Amino acid sequence: MNQQTINVFAKWQVKEGKLNTVLDLLADVAKQSRAEEGNLFYKINQSTTDANTLLLSESYKDEAAVADHRGSVHFQSIVVGQIVPLLENREVFVTTELGI
Repeated sequence: MNQQTINVFAKWQVKEGKLNTVLDLLADVAKQSRAEEGNLFYKINQSTTDANTLLLSESYKDEAAVADHRGSVHFQSIVVGQIVPLLENREVFVTTELGI
């Protein structure tokens, strides 16, 4: 596995009327994700022009840490099981820093 830091950016467009539910669930996900051994940070931002658009930025020490995160109970049960059905759209970008 690659030992380079992995950064994940996710853009979520929340369905109308579901924002408070998503934010409540996301608070729990963020707390548990930040406690993961391989997590470097987990940040949640909200668009200033569309409150239903959230941008998550996460960083993990390596690919194995990303795999652990995606396989975790909180990711599978809360994000996949409860949050994703409340989204209009979800884009995820997995990146490594170019260092330029």
